[in-house]
Amino acid sequence: MKFTINRNLFLDNLNNVMRAISSRATIPILSGIKVDLSNEDLILTGSDTDISIEIKIPVSEDLKVESTGSIVLPARFFNEIIKKLPGKDFNFEVKAGLQTQISSENSEFTINGLDANNYPRLPEIASETAFEISGKTFREIINETNFAVSTQESRPILTGVHFVFNQAKIKAVATDSHRLSQRVIDLENGPQVETDLIIPGKSLVELSRIIGDQDPKVTVNPGDNQVLFVIGNISFYSRLLEGTYPDTDRLLPTNSTTTAEFDRASLSQALDRVSLLTHAGRNNVVKLTLDTQNGVAQLEGDSPEIGTVEEKPLAKQLTGQNLEISFNPDYLQAALRASITDTVIMNFTEALRPFTVVPGKEDVDFIQLITPVRTY
Repeated sequence: MKFTINRNLFLDNLNNVMRAISSRATIPILSGIKVDLSNEDLILTGSDTDISIEIKIPVSEDLKVESTGSIVLPARFFNEIIKKLPGKDFNFEVKAGLQTQISSENSEFTINGLDANNYPRLPEIASETAFEISGKTFREIINETNFAVSTQESRPILTGVHFVFNQAKIKAVATDSHRLSQRVIDLENGPQVETDLIIPGKSLVELSRIIGDQDPKVTVNPGDNQVLFVIGNISFYSRLLEGTYPDTDRLLPTNSTTTAEFDRASLSQALDRVSLLTHAGRNNVVKLTLDTQNGVAQLEGDSPEIGTVEEKPLAKQLTGQNLEISFNPDYLQAALRASITDTVIMNFTEALRPFTVVPGKEDVDFIQLITPVRTY
């Protein structure tokens, strides 16, 4: 196996494959990257069993093939070597005993490879149910929900985002049982048959990074226990979480007794200042007092070791009953970061019942739910 390739081209693709490499690989060969060369393209593959990424680099002026073959190389060393090589191009050659020589200008490395025949095969997923979605739309819905997944493995199903795709809409829900984020976005050409997927949050983080700031077409290809996303020359496989996702619709309140509208940035800044002290305490709780008669909102926080803090964020609108409610400020701060409108509306029912955060625009279908904290 022997080829010459443009280093920057190779490195751009290698960096994406590295997203699937785990430092704690349970199968030793998965700590490596598979390099597979044919007369048509060079294929790079990485996997940690949860995520698998395969990238095809077509033969061109930037990739010249002398002889085909395949090898598995230790991912971390391989990546660092390519990063630090001098020169525009580098040469890659597999010699006897799986010894792999990588050279450019005055630099030459020889590293030990592994037999590619021992590398696990990627799943085969039929394409009959595949459909396309805008990369920008998909990344947006990931960023607006994925932060609310659980990090606790005690309820594995909650470590993923529950997606439902149909012909007209995509609905995504994430909850860790203390907070919830649900986003619905219209689709122009969704799947003919409703598709239900629970995708691990860790997979979605890497998928969002691969999609990037551009708006590539993403082909979604659901399988039985895996889903394949195709973005240009990148095939991204993720395992699916098995089981039934909780019926979160029943958790969302249908009415409210108190409503407050805030400028999102101002409320976030006030919350940030209050959190300076609450983060120093063990409980990390803020109290929000809403005086609807006088139109005053007040945030309070304290740390026994340091002191107390009060903030009066300006409410654009305050209606309903007076209310005192306590909650984790980090949950509300995360909700505000995920919000996509300049103003947010907070709807409350009782001091110990979850409250919602929704956009200041009625045409945006986005609801976040936060569970309060009992302080007595």
